[in-house]
This record gives sequence, structure tokens and C-alpha cells, in this order.
Amino acid sequence: MEAATVVAAPILAADAAAKALQKKLLDLELPPFPAPAKKAAAKVVAAAPKKKLAGGAGGYVLEDVPHLTDYLPNLPSFPNPLQNHPAYSVVKQYFVNADDTVAKKIVVHKGSARGTHFRRAGPRQRVFFQPDEVSAAIVTCGGLCPGLNTVIRELVCGLHDMYGVTSVVGIEGGYRGFYARNTVELTPRSVNGIHKRGGTVLGTSRGGQDTGKIVDSIQDRGINQVYIIGGDGTQKGAATIHAEVQRRGLKCAVVGVPKTIDNDIAVIDRSFGFDTAVEEAQRAINAAHVEAESAENGVGVVKLMGRNSGFIAMYATLASRDVDLCLIPESPFYLEGKGGLLEFAEKRLRENGHMVIVVAEGAGQDVIARSMRLADAHDASGNKVLLDVGLWLCAKIKDHFKKKANFPITLKYIDPTYMIRAVPSNASDNVYCSLLAHSAIHGAMAGYTGFTVAPVNGRHAYIPFYRITEKQNKVVITDRMWARVLCSTNQPCFLSTEDVEKAGQDDEEPIVPLVEGENSLVKAPPLLANAGDGAALCNGAA
Repeated sequence: MEAATVVAAPILAADAAAKALQKKLLDLELPPFPAPAKKAAAKVVAAAPKKKLAGGAGGYVLEDVPHLTDYLPNLPSFPNPLQNHPAYSVVKQYFVNADDTVAKKIVVHKGSARGTHFRRAGPRQRVFFQPDEVSAAIVTCGGLCPGLNTVIRELVCGLHDMYGVTSVVGIEGGYRGFYARNTVELTPRSVNGIHKRGGTVLGTSRGGQDTGKIVDSIQDRGINQVYIIGGDGTQKGAATIHAEVQRRGLKCAVVGVPKTIDNDIAVIDRSFGFDTAVEEAQRAINAAHVEAESAENGVGVVKLMGRNSGFIAMYATLASRDVDLCLIPESPFYLEGKGGLLEFAEKRLRENGHMVIVVAEGAGQDVIARSMRLADAHDASGNKVLLDVGLWLCAKIKDHFKKKANFPITLKYIDPTYMIRAVPSNASDNVYCSLLAHSAIHGAMAGYTGFTVAPVNGRHAYIPFYRITEKQNKVVITDRMWARVLCSTNQPCFLSTEDVEKAGQDDEEPIVPLVEGENSLVKAPPLLANAGDGAALCNGAA
């Protein structure tokens, strides 16, 4: 992986710059907030998220995350207790520089704009919570994924060991648990060995997003840090919770830790559990290859997870090198006719005597729906209920070869999807989960809120909720990585000219200003922890 670019944000402390900023930055100023409001009885409707932008020379754009001082301007700050922590005393620079940012795009051209940046994650010199005042809550939502228990463990142990926080509770059963279940106390001792187990000790569920009731519970229980672990749907829910907490003027940091086994969260490098999923997928592919190779005209079909994104199938195919055909949701395919899947299968069996097919669960859904004339259905989270592409594909292959004289086949179908997501995380994901949890804790203690933490080009960053929920991360079928898959399998491309053009349009980046001028954002002064003279920098400057 290429080294990430960490860039210092330009700062102007002059009053003139501050005044210009108020006039020119879109949506930077939040409306004044009243005193904490009474609990809302009606269902909360999410408003459009406010974007907190700052600009600089050469098309530099900082997509910053909210801070508690945006709506609680007189909030006091305190020295970070990490400066007296024996484990950190040997670190050369354990506080992140006030203006460190992480570039979203690191491959640029000579005349390129500097582009979008995110605030770098890590401990700040000043914090906005005293350890004894912190009351933290952790919740897991959505489907299972390797590493959930590791994140829970590291959040609890990180809060306790780094900042001396002793009040941490777990919300059982997902979002609904905020108002339908009791909390469970979490201590370093109670979570000590949970990282060796699959699933989540807190339980999980889909749906249950009643924002008003959730924030009522947060307010009633005196919770002031909420750590929400889940995928893009869960992060959308976290964004509405943050908005309601802000509307009520509560001192409560809402932090997201992105979780999806499919690796389909935008902007970030990868989500935890993905490495484990690819590793476990190898076992199924190896088994399918052994079965296929041991039989006359053997065909092994493996269905892997990948609702809308085919990353697991793609990486597992590249890692295996035994796969003859990889099907993913992003790349359309067809069965019949010249250049179709069935023609390729017949050709490969005649050449090699066996073949292995890997198919992501979301592949070919339109083709199946048309052939079976079925209407769309959705689950409690709003996700489309998928038809079983594995069974459908097996039936089509069997039907095709039944019509071929003297061409018997032996087909074995392996579906390891729920086995893969239920296993404990591997060593790589365990380390990754620890880093995610620690970065989330540092951000919350520093007063940041309304963000998700994840690596961008190898550096952990704080990313606004809206940035990772506005679109899904998908395999770019016009990219070199997918070309490597096609070279490895020697399968047909299946793509028409229209498919290629559409893929190119979906992957287009938004245009950012190249130079300073009328269309450029102005340079931003640092965010202040307290109003008035002598105010301390909330982002860590002394």
C-alpha cells in the first residue's frame, strides 16, 4: 500500500480571515442552539446534514467533523491525561498536530487540485471530558461480522486503560435496546476474552430506529459518549441520533465504527472483518476445487457474501487462483448465446475437465427476477431480500448439460456465507479493530462528534457521517483490479459498451476548486474550544 499523504491545513488567525470565513463558507456556521429541550414526543425527522468545510490554497478542501463546541461554545477543556500515562511517555509525538489532515486522494497530477482532506485521528492535547464524568454506551447493529467482539473489548479497555473511564455500558439487541432492554455493565474483566469468540456479546438486530426514544434513553441514563458499531444503514441512524442530540443541546459525543463484511462502505480503505472473510472463503473454494477436480466434468459452485459489492468474491478469487469464473453484482452477465456463461462453462470443461465458479450473493439479481417474475421484497433494515443466485445458477447449469449428449457433469454447491460471518476475527483484523476503537475514543474525548473513524489511504481519519452514507463502495469494473481477476480466470468480460460507460460515470469524482478565487473556499482559522480572548484550540494546539 502506498504511504498516505498527511497535509497540514493552512491557518489564518487574523480577525479579517475569521470574518471572511463567516461570509463565504457554506454551511459552516450552525444556528444558535437553545437550552436543552424537552424530550420530543413525536417521531424525529432527520434534517439534511450540515457540512463543515474549510478551504485553502491550491484547491485544498477540509471536510471537517462536528465538535461539541459548535453548539456548546463555553464548554471547558482539560489537559489530556495521556500526557502522564507511562505507556505513552516513550512515544516521540503522542499528540496529533492541530492541523494534520489526511488526503482522500493521493495519486495526483502536476496541475491537480489538492482536493478533499479529512481530519487526522488520534489523541489531542486538550480533552472535553473529565474521566470521572464520562458515561459511555456501546451498541452493535445489523448483521454479524468477524471482529465485533474485538471492537467492544478494545473500546471498554481503551477507555479504562488510557483515560481512566470506569462507567461503560452495553446496549443489548441493537438500536431497539436503547428503549426496550436494560443495559449491561462492561468492565475490562467482563470483556477480557470475548475477542476469541464470533458474533457479538451484546446481541444485534435490524431496524428499531426510533430516534426520539433512543435520545430520550441517552438523556435519561446520563450517557455522554455513544459508540455505534454497524454498516452504512447503522451509520445513517447514527447521523440522525447525532442531529437530535445536537438539537437538544446535549453534551454527548456520537461516534461510529464502520462494520460491514462486504467492504461496501465508501471513502474508507476497508472495513473490519473483511480480511477474515476473504481468508475463510479460501476454505470453501479449496473444498470446491477438490470436489471438482476429483470428478468427471466436475463443477464446484461457491456462493460468497456480497449484497451490492463483490469485494469478497473478487479478492478470494485472486487469492485462490483455482477459480475459473467470478460473478459479482457490479458486472452483468448472461447465460445463453455466443460468449455467454454456459458456452464458457462447456468450453472450460472440455479443456480442463473441471471448473470452479465463485458467485457473490448479489450477482445476477435482475436476471433471476426476470426469469422467475418475482417482485422485490425488503427486510427490516430496508435492504432488498436477495434471491438465491447459487441455487438458480446450479439449476441452469444442470439443465444446460442435460441437453448435451455424452456430456455428464458432477456439480457440487457450497454456501459458507453464514459460517464465514460467524467466525472470530483473524490476527490482522484483531489489530485493525484495536486501532479503530482507540481512534474512536481519542476523537470522542477530544470533543468531536457526528463522525465515523476509519483509515483513508493508510491513515486513520475522522469522517463526517454523510460522507460514508451518501453512496456505497463498489468494485470498479473498469479498474485494473477487476482486470486482474479476468486475467486470472480467463473468463469472458460479459460487458457491453453501455455497461462500461455507465461504470465510468458511477466512478466520477466531484470537482473541487483548483485555485483560489471566487469559486474557492477561504482559509479557515482553527476551531476554538472557548469563545473570547485566550481561547484554547480544541484540535490539540497548546
